[in-house]
Amino acid sequence: MKNKLPEIDFERVEILIQLALEEDLNGIGDATSISVIPADTEATALMRCKEDLICAGLPVAKEVFNAVDPDIRFTALVEEGASCPAGSVIAEAEGPARALLTAERTALNFLQRLCGIATTSAAYAAALKDSSTEVLDTRKTTPGWRNLEKYAVAVGGASNHRIGLYDRVMIKDNHRELAGLEGKNGIIRSVRRARETYPTLEVEVEADTLEEVKDAVEAGAEHILLDNMTDAEMADAVRINQGKSKLEASGGITIERLPVIGRLGVDFVSVGALTHSVKASDISMEIKLDKQ
Repeated sequence: MKNKLPEIDFERVEILIQLALEEDLNGIGDATSISVIPADTEATALMRCKEDLICAGLPVAKEVFNAVDPDIRFTALVEEGASCPAGSVIAEAEGPARALLTAERTALNFLQRLCGIATTSAAYAAALKDSSTEVLDTRKTTPGWRNLEKYAVAVGGASNHRIGLYDRVMIKDNHRELAGLEGKNGIIRSVRRARETYPTLEVEVEADTLEEVKDAVEAGAEHILLDNMTDAEMADAVRINQGKSKLEASGGITIERLPVIGRLGVDFVSVGALTHSVKASDISMEIKLDKQ
């Protein structure tokens, strides 16, 4: 999974951009810019980061500016995934001043969130730099933004878990309970049902106890999620598994725990905080008149 960068789904992105612009413009337009700035005024805008960050989302910012006015010339000045110290100018946009100001907040909203996710993901990945354990994201994403947020995670150097409910079977205790498959051999029977229904999909089983780890290994699950286990329990799970399934630590994972977890022998650590509560990066747009 490592270093696999998902493609940006620009069909979805265009929908998000149009929704965001409609929130701002409501079919009327940028009342302030229209009333104050002459229509023929040209300007140049610089996007400058006000704190250290990992850059992600410049192609999306470009789409925002061009959605407002196709004549805006947008130039990315750094690569996606670049480490940018505070004060760096990461992009430039040239064109009608009204359009630049109309696009400003929407473009920055996309850019700041995606840079924030990439920056946080890079910090978590760096905490495991001396380990073969990979950091994964989760489905705890902003509705409608999943493709973009998982893209930013990968730009930051972490990896993507399943994309949705469709691309991997993930059997949790709720599934087993509702199916009447709790108790003895419940995991084994659940995995068997999954294999029969979706023979081409990998199966992951959530294990709350070491007994459930044993059952998941016996069932032949490709992945086992070690849910809210202590470091000692995870070490025991590694010994029980003997390399048969991929082990994923999840629940209560903080960046401070990662170096220790990385030495236990689990394959993955999934972290919802990469997307569900990340701080947006601080980026500003400086605009100046072009000389006539």
